[in-house]
Amino acid sequence: MNSLRFEVIALCCVVVVLGALPFSSDAQLDPSFYRSTCPNVHSIVRDVIRNVSKTDPRMLASLIRLHFHDCFVQGCDASILLNDTATIVSEQGAFANNNSIRGLNVVNQIKTAVENACPGIVSCADILALAAEISVVLANGPDWKVPLGRRDSLTANQTLANQNLPAPFFNLTQLKSAFAVQGLNTTDLVALSGAHTFGRAHCSLFVSRLYNFSGTGNPDPTLNTTYLQTLRAICPNGGPGTNLANFDLTTPDTFDKNYYSNLQVHKGLLQSDQELFSTSGADTIDIVNKFNSNQTLFFQRFAASMIKMGNIGVLTGSQGQIRKQCNFVNGNSAGLATLATKESSEDGMVSSI
Repeated sequence: MNSLRFEVIALCCVVVVLGALPFSSDAQLDPSFYRSTCPNVHSIVRDVIRNVSKTDPRMLASLIRLHFHDCFVQGCDASILLNDTATIVSEQGAFANNNSIRGLNVVNQIKTAVENACPGIVSCADILALAAEISVVLANGPDWKVPLGRRDSLTANQTLANQNLPAPFFNLTQLKSAFAVQGLNTTDLVALSGAHTFGRAHCSLFVSRLYNFSGTGNPDPTLNTTYLQTLRAICPNGGPGTNLANFDLTTPDTFDKNYYSNLQVHKGLLQSDQELFSTSGADTIDIVNKFNSNQTLFFQRFAASMIKMGNIGVLTGSQGQIRKQCNFVNGNSAGLATLATKESSEDGMVSSI
């Protein structure tokens, strides 16, 4: 797409995030990284997720979201999984994660199963990447060969999480800027946003669109009026904001191109969704139209963008560590008992990731 424009946007963000840009690592990840050390890792991860999804199909979207929210904060290093300790302020308390992320216990189940087969070999960061791909496949979406070889961070960064994770009320300029900081372009933005083709979101993330958009006292004018009434029935004005709405009303648990057809008829759930199609003159409109008319193209671009995102700021070689348990660095188990309190009933991804 317009590479010069994104370079300018990225440069404009340097003042804000200087010293914290998670540029992609030059290290080469390899889908066959565990071929000799843990050859069955993919099937081990798949078996756990498949069993969980039989009783909780929403978990598939939740696991994809964990990978997104991990990679956008100091790279794909499993920092999102670290609990609060005396020296770590967990990213789980960031605005986009607090009372929102799900799947932490499932990741622990996967880690236990992998450790039983291959102790001390597979990183939690790679588990998140594998879980995302497997979740898409189990929801009838595309598959791809996941590059592997990431290592786990020793730190987390809640401040950076608050800064880097796009909000559900972002406009298109803000969305492009947030993705450009990660080295992702407009096509990546539109493709990765397509993960909102399944999953759910709390009313609190979009209720202002229904009753008081941008302080106007009126609903968001880009909302389909019939869809508006459907959402108001789920999310009453002044309600607790904890009810859940499907991102896609027609195939809520299937990974398909319906996200884009929804945008075309102004049924994007979040403001940040609808911005991709309803921003006048935006270059994202043509991409939305192409993905809606060609699901194969969408699947190809989504897989390519997932691989690209999965390479952001990875730790390799002797960097970081292979955590024995995903919620704390090796030698420090403080905070593990508080894990369950971080889980939420939501599986929808906040904003575009």
